[in-house]
Amino acid sequence: LRPPSSLGSTLAHAAQRRIAVCRGGRGAGGVLGLRGGSLEREVSTAAADKMAKNVLGGALQCCCTEPKTGFYRDGFCTTGAQDVGIHVVCAQVTEEWLQFSKARGNDLITPKPMYNFPGLKPGDKWCLCASRWKEAYDAGCAPPVVLEACHEKALEAGITLESLKAHALKQ
Repeated sequence: LRPPSSLGSTLAHAAQRRIAVCRGGRGAGGVLGLRGGSLEREVSTAAADKMAKNVLGGALQCCCTEPKTGFYRDGFCTTGAQDVGIHVVCAQVTEEWLQFSKARGNDLITPKPMYNFPGLKPGDKWCLCASRWKEAYDAGCAPPVVLEACHEKALEAGITLESLKAHALKQ
């Protein structure tokens, strides 16, 4: 099935907008690639992200592309049916949080080349599982967050807007 031409051009525009908007991270700027070589998946995900809302009620912003983050590794903290961890909190990781997560069995420090994962270091931005951020918050070591890049689903996962605002990254 082919979408009507107006829908096709809307999706293509959304993909172009997303690529232009979602750059940043530890390098000189990221460039989005095609996941699995599928332009259709990239375009449909771009259209969904354009409609996604952040915790403040605005359009969801890019979290980071260097390193590539998000459940879909597209820079956005979007979620879907396959994302059982609900990776919706855009945080700037700290050494304290990285050690906290590692102690709980999720080592995000060690590079894993077979998964094209460079490992994280303090200062990197990453889409965290809502439950891990909440766990760290309860333990007093939650990392700072980028409110505009935190998906509204974080508020449905037991995290309050007040707790996120209290940890908002000063930009």
